[in-house]
Amino acid sequence: MAKTTLCKLLVLCLVLSLPSQTEAQIFKKKKNKTEQASKDSKGKKDKIKAYDKVITKDAVTDKGLFDVHVVDDKHYYEIPDSLFSREMLMVSRISKTASGIGFGGGKINTQVLRWEKKPKKVLLRVVSYGVVAADSLPIHEAVVNSNFEPVLFAFDIKAFKKDSLNPATVIEVDELFTKDAKALGMPEFYRKRYKVSRLDEKRSYIESLKSYPLNLEARHVKTYLAKEPPSNTSLGSISIEINNSMILLPEEPMKRRYFDRRVGWFARGQTDYGLEAQESKTVRFLDRWRLEVKEEDMEKFKNGELVEPKKPIVYYVDRATPKKWIPFIKQGIEDWQVAFEGAGFKNAILAKDPPSPEEDPEWSPEDIRYSVVRYLASPIPNANGPHVSDPRSGEILESDINWYHNVMTLLRNWFFVQTAAINPDARGVAFKEEVMGRLIRFVSAHEVGHTLGLPHNMGSSVAYPVDSLRSVNFTKKYGTAPSIMDYARFNYIAQPEDGDVALMPDIGVYDKHSIRWGYRPIPDKSAEEEKPILDQWILDHADDPMYRFGHQQIGDVVDPSSQTEDLGDDAIKASDYGIENLKRIVPNLTEWTAEDGKNYDDLETLYGQVIAQFNRYMGHVSNNIGGVYEYHKTYDQDGAVYTHVSKEHQKNCLNFVHEQLFQTPEWLLDKELFSKIEYSGSVERVRALQVRTLNRILSLGKMARLIENETLNGSEAYSLSGMMQDLRNGLWSELRSGRKIDTYRRNLQKAHIDRLEYLMTAKNQAKKPEIRGYQKSTVVNTSQSDIRSVARAELNILQGRIRGAISRTSDQMSRYHLQDALERINLILNPS
Repeated sequence: MAKTTLCKLLVLCLVLSLPSQTEAQIFKKKKNKTEQASKDSKGKKDKIKAYDKVITKDAVTDKGLFDVHVVDDKHYYEIPDSLFSREMLMVSRISKTASGIGFGGGKINTQVLRWEKKPKKVLLRVVSYGVVAADSLPIHEAVVNSNFEPVLFAFDIKAFKKDSLNPATVIEVDELFTKDAKALGMPEFYRKRYKVSRLDEKRSYIESLKSYPLNLEARHVKTYLAKEPPSNTSLGSISIEINNSMILLPEEPMKRRYFDRRVGWFARGQTDYGLEAQESKTVRFLDRWRLEVKEEDMEKFKNGELVEPKKPIVYYVDRATPKKWIPFIKQGIEDWQVAFEGAGFKNAILAKDPPSPEEDPEWSPEDIRYSVVRYLASPIPNANGPHVSDPRSGEILESDINWYHNVMTLLRNWFFVQTAAINPDARGVAFKEEVMGRLIRFVSAHEVGHTLGLPHNMGSSVAYPVDSLRSVNFTKKYGTAPSIMDYARFNYIAQPEDGDVALMPDIGVYDKHSIRWGYRPIPDKSAEEEKPILDQWILDHADDPMYRFGHQQIGDVVDPSSQTEDLGDDAIKASDYGIENLKRIVPNLTEWTAEDGKNYDDLETLYGQVIAQFNRYMGHVSNNIGGVYEYHKTYDQDGAVYTHVSKEHQKNCLNFVHEQLFQTPEWLLDKELFSKIEYSGSVERVRALQVRTLNRILSLGKMARLIENETLNGSEAYSLSGMMQDLRNGLWSELRSGRKIDTYRRNLQKAHIDRLEYLMTAKNQAKKPEIRGYQKSTVVNTSQSDIRSVARAELNILQGRIRGAISRTSDQMSRYHLQDALERINLILNPS
């Protein structure tokens, strides 16, 4: 009985818990309807249509690597099936920037991409060449597995072009450029700097998509919401135009040439796990053009005859360039012919005019097949020579030199301040056409050097004895430096009595050597087999300073023989000559800039150039203190790579700074000139000049290297305590004599106390990453090094000497200053 009742209750509960038959039917219908709608929607979305339903008769088409179609404001790529799995290089640049960010044209990202076709999708994958191994080796599989190619974007296939000869696949690409694909958009460091939160898609759009035989060019405007935009802050956003160039890489990569740090070159690296070594090795190889000998000319080449390359390097000069400057830009390009002759080629580098729109309406500077000197109507005083190269081999595929109009202002300023004392052609604010043309030719040649693969060689100019730069015969033969890639601008050393000396560098001994080393073909040898031959080419000139390469240094200048803007082998002598010329310029500045009806803006500008040039000389000399020479060598060469600057030279450099800068440079203080350009500022200007050099001398890196030098070399080294004593005796020389301390010296002495205070609490200095050897830095643990101990000792010595000098000082302002200095030191030593 109980059992039967329990069963009935269970059945009743089950019935009550189920919907009625009608409810079940409705539920089923709703479910079926929802599922069907979902299926229909999905089917509609994923449906691949007939080609002519997508690319209609109204399509606007640009034919090229991919055919680019625009239909009803939608953008489509028609990808030939033959190009799937081919590797392409995507180079992203900011072409137009928001005010306050900088100027356009610089690369923000470079990636190798591969298009991959799936049944209903096309994937755009990122390919890495950072880690490699030959595909014939067992480890290749491990390298592939650890470098799975990420998907940058996935596209639905919209249509197939069923052509038996050229089948293709159509995708819509709008979202690739209007969504926030970070690899194609604003770089991360800008996002952090301006506190970007997200992309505003409503204010982002495609400007243009263009197709050429070997590349695709996409221009798109992106607007980002930002909490701290660099300009137009009321908008709370940043708009920039980005240009993405997608370039088809050669099917067969060019033969590499391996890098050697003894010859300066732009290079790229790979970690190669396939080498016969017990650890992974990074191999580096040059960025260079593919210059090859024609097969029919190979015997001539081997016999030492000059031959024309299969494909020369050709630069077109932008149609927008003012006609009067075109011949000079072309000369700068073709000046490199002489260097390529050393590599075995004639007519290897050519300058041409682009075809007119009537001759070739399709010609465009954005076409990867053409390298162009782009003339930009911009107030930026600069020029630069970037290039695009194949990451697999280093082959330079294309280069555009950006020539900004106001580079002429920069040239005027440099040429004036460095040569006006001896050169009447440099006196004035507007040069004769042939004078400016020669300067343009010089800059053109320098920038072309970068596009050939050559970085700055700041160690070149030290090869020449200073007095040789006063010789007409020497400078006419060798220019002002062995390399035009140095920043050895113009001859500031020559004196008025020296005659018609050369004023600037040409393609020099080092330039010819580096082009031969990087470009001369070595037939019948693999890249690995070339190495001993290339090494011997370096060893043939190992002891000749004209063949030396010295890195540009960013940040701390460690090697004083490899500085920017310097000339000659002795910074003291060269700077002394330079200052003598500045002393000749200052009294004539007003006359040389005079023009009726004009205000004094040019006078102010060129006086500022004098100050800047004087500051360069102080840097050239003071960077020898704590300096270490760097001359790269290999095991088969004798001698050290790193050598400390001699004690005597460092002491002489500090004495020079005392005499020329820390003793008030009265020759700079032209009251009549000041009365025309400013109502105040002369005192602050000298203070800033002096403090900049003082802080440079008392930088953590220099002080740490002085300590290390003494530790290694004992009494032969210029010690930190010895340098600090010499510095103190010079800066506070009035303490011994009781002389009046003028305004400039009072400011400088206060700055000395401030710097010692900084050293008492300075944070540790970490090692900075060495970017291609350029960024130099010295690790300093300030709390545990002798720097703080020496700074404290200096403050104690000063405290006693100032206390004793106060009573000997009769000048009231000098006494107030010393009393204040004493109180400052007391507070530093006893902050409680």
